Amino acid sequence: MKALPVFLGAGIIAGAALLWVSVVPTGGDAAPDAQVLAQGQAIYVAQCAACHGADLEGQPDWRTRLPSGRLPAPPHDASGHTWHHSDDVLFRIVHDGTAAVVGNGYESDMPGFGEILEDEDIRAVLAYIKSTWPERERAHQEEVSRQD
Repeated sequence: MKALPVFLGAGIIAGAALLWVSVVPTGGDAAPDAQVLAQGQAIYVAQCAACHGADLEGQPDWRTRLPSGRLPAPPHDASGHTWHHSDDVLFRIVHDGTAAVVGNGYESDMPGFGEILEDEDIRAVLAYIKSTWPERERAHQEEVSRQD
């Protein structure tokens, strides 16, 4: 009979742990640490800045199509539209390329980096970019991500 109280006690502890894990937010809502942001910035400089600018300013006239019919690289600062997209969409654009995400024959100079960067590297770059936005843009993007 002593085994039953021990078994029930273990079950209660396991249930409480499961409830804790399901209720306490992890990852998505937590602010990235300085190491992740530094990693993201370094990768951004190495892989993204040539097109999107060292200060995330994008290419000039980024809303006007080039002679090729493609759009220039947009800014990733608050003046652009990056913050209008959810985390999932941003990740897929970086991983697979804009044309793959938009589909329907859309052409873009933005390649996918899924063969070059690990998923964690992509997330670090996105965390770095998001860390540069003013609070209003960050809050909007977080809300869009929650709804996605």
